[in-house]
Amino acid sequence: MGIISCIHSILFVLMVAQVIHGSEIHLKLDSVIPPNITTDDANFFTHSAFRVLIGADPPTAFKFMKVSEAEFPALNGQGVSYAVLQFPSGSLNPSHRHPHSAELLFLLIGSLKVGFVDANDVLHTLTLQAGDLFIFLVGVVHYQYNYGRDLAFAISAFGSANVRTITTPVALHLAILISSSIKYSVLTEIRQIKCIYT
Repeated sequence: MGIISCIHSILFVLMVAQVIHGSEIHLKLDSVIPPNITTDDANFFTHSAFRVLIGADPPTAFKFMKVSEAEFPALNGQGVSYAVLQFPSGSLNPSHRHPHSAELLFLLIGSLKVGFVDANDVLHTLTLQAGDLFIFLVGVVHYQYNYGRDLAFAISAFGSANVRTITTPVALHLAILISSSIKYSVLTEIRQIKCIYT
């Protein structure tokens, strides 16, 4: 099975699992089907925008495609949406937040450095490898960066059909990273000095 077929299969399983889980509690209360659509019309429940990814050339800059209620009306009332994120080498998904939804990122290909700022304004970073899942909690400022040489490919699931993204200004993103780097280097120097004098 080729890598694209594998990605396609994983996408399908993730979507089915999320819809089943999200609809267990109130299937009839949460389903909002327009009056002109019958449940026999499977086209209403199908969205094919991600087909353009199959066999496509990798992008030259960070690229994402989302599927929310705006693009796929069948998601109305289901509490789920998805995004596919493609990171060429050296690309960044800049600091942003989702005020009403958590983001569960599944890294399929490559490696990514992810970071988020907690309630105490502390930057936490981690390097993810293919196969890792990472959750960004509701409302936290976060980013992803591909420092590797190869393409990184991820899928993000959101707990809302209408996920909002608020982008942090680039200057603030740089300030967060520089501040974190300065704190790290100062702490490293203090540790080195303590080692010399003890």
